[in-house]
Amino acid sequence: MWKETIEVNGPYHFKQVISRLSLDPLNHVNDKERIVNVPLLMNRKRNVIGVKAVGTTELPKFELSGHDENVKEQAIAEIRRIFQWDFSMKTVVKHFENTNLAEIFKEHRGTPLVLEFDLYRCLMKCIIHQQLNVTFAHTLTERFVKEFGKAVDGVWFYPEPEVVANISVDQLRNLQFSQRKAEYIIDTSRLISEGQLDLSKLYQLSNEEIIEKLVKIRGIGPWTAQNLLLSGLGRKNLFPKADIGIQKAIQKHFNLDKKPTSEEMDYYSQSWSPYLSYATLYLWRSIE
Repeated sequence: MWKETIEVNGPYHFKQVISRLSLDPLNHVNDKERIVNVPLLMNRKRNVIGVKAVGTTELPKFELSGHDENVKEQAIAEIRRIFQWDFSMKTVVKHFENTNLAEIFKEHRGTPLVLEFDLYRCLMKCIIHQQLNVTFAHTLTERFVKEFGKAVDGVWFYPEPEVVANISVDQLRNLQFSQRKAEYIIDTSRLISEGQLDLSKLYQLSNEEIIEKLVKIRGIGPWTAQNLLLSGLGRKNLFPKADIGIQKAIQKHFNLDKKPTSEEMDYYSQSWSPYLSYATLYLWRSIE
């Protein structure tokens, strides 16, 4: 068993992090104890890393813990990446102070962009969530993970690509997947397991290169590619205009009679760059 204490530059609102992670029933969080247990696959082994807030929003401090001393440094680096601890939220706070989102950013001050725990998990989740309401999307994802994944100390790990590549369409259909979505999940996993799609190489590519690469894969469109960039890779200037939640949030915030057009979204978002991803996150938070 190992433990490590990490200090982070504030503001960093961990309660907001837990609130958003709690929306996914597969995430293992404890609001009262301010703990998130993170499933990390390292060296082909499943490791659960505890992340406990022991500081405040203005003076954030976290206690990390795990069982395997051999992966301690790798685990700490991954947790820093996932929770975006090396990026100062002060920059974002200052940027949005005089924008048309100032009110939302004041309300959710210090809410960071927390990433999905790994890229494969993020991609599978994005594909499953395509064109579904949030509640059923989470239900479907939970069925998928609990049928084919594994739990360690009560923390669920998504199945690995090699596992999903070898399941049948009928197995997913039995979980209420559509025919096409089942095919997309299996075919994409097969590409990854066979090495034709190396997710680890995406970190070195530009947004445009990643989108161009991913949309060639059957079942992955611009919405899924952009969400992978935002939630998987943590790119800071993404604005998925086709996202219904973003459209609803903008409609609500700007008191519009109907959902905004693409041109209207461009108009309202002029001052948000280079932190469009944070605008996206805070708009989501404003209606969640």
